[in-house]
Amino acid sequence: MALTACTDMPAPRPEAPGPDACGASGYQSLIGHPLAAVTLPADLDARTYAEGDPVTMDYRATRLNIVTDDDGTIIEVRCG
Repeated sequence: MALTACTDMPAPRPEAPGPDACGASGYQSLIGHPLAAVTLPADLDARTYAEGDPVTMDYRATRLNIVTDDDGTIIEVRCG
C-alpha cells in the first residue's frame, strides 16, 4: 500500500491585468473631441482631469483616465 504525503499547494496567483484592462483602446476615438460633448457609461470606472492638474498617484489598471487640455478638448485616453 503506497502512502502519499499531504502537502499544501500554494494558492494560485491572480493574473495581472493586461495593458488595456480599462478598455482605453475602445475610447481612442474621443481624442480631439470636447469632453463636454462626450457621453460615457454611468458605470465606467473613469476619471477626467486637465493636463497638469494634480491627481492621486494610485495606479488602477482598470480605471480609464481621460486627460484634457485647458480648453476641455480630450488629448489622451489611457489606463491607470
